Amino acid sequence: MYVPPAFREEDRAALHGVMREARLANLVTATAEGLVATPLPLLLAPEEGPHGTLYGHVARANPQWRLPPLGEAMVLFAGPEAYVSPSWYPSKQEHHRVVPTWNYVAVHAYGPAEFFDDADRLLEVVTRLTDRQERPRAEPWAVSDAPADFIRAQLKGIVGLRLPIARIEGKRKMSQNRGAADRAGVAAGLAASEHAADRAVAALIPG
Repeated sequence: MYVPPAFREEDRAALHGVMREARLANLVTATAEGLVATPLPLLLAPEEGPHGTLYGHVARANPQWRLPPLGEAMVLFAGPEAYVSPSWYPSKQEHHRVVPTWNYVAVHAYGPAEFFDDADRLLEVVTRLTDRQERPRAEPWAVSDAPADFIRAQLKGIVGLRLPIARIEGKRKMSQNRGAADRAGVAAGLAASEHAADRAVAALIPG
């Protein structure tokens, strides 16, 4: 990922925060048959390894887990993003040398993709993924609510993923390359948007 110094994010806690907040990630592997990508939710175990370890699962019918990866796998996490109109820059009125751009947060994690089909490990991953999504609900559903034999049968249809993160890249592009007045203009423009994603980006623009 191209990351100019002004946009580089290296804080481990901030990187992990983006990864946790991402509802869906993309697992990408290079194989002898070409690039393969799968969108999937992932769990982060920050205590495992220098950069943490990711857990998830793919469908057993998905060929990605059967194709030996050529080198590291890459996982893409996307954070808040929004279009930036040049009309929000006060400097536009001065010289008109402005163009549109896009503000966004992205994290790329790299490491070896390890696939497994041990039923107990799969059950743990599925349970943790479900609990994370259900926890905010007034009446959360739990994997244990379903019959145990039914769950065991369902587990036969998936393959687990473990990816210890060997390296990680983060980019937080939030108009840091603009002056204070232009940043304030972008923040105000996005804050007035009807789209929640735009308002989320507005809150991240430095003052």
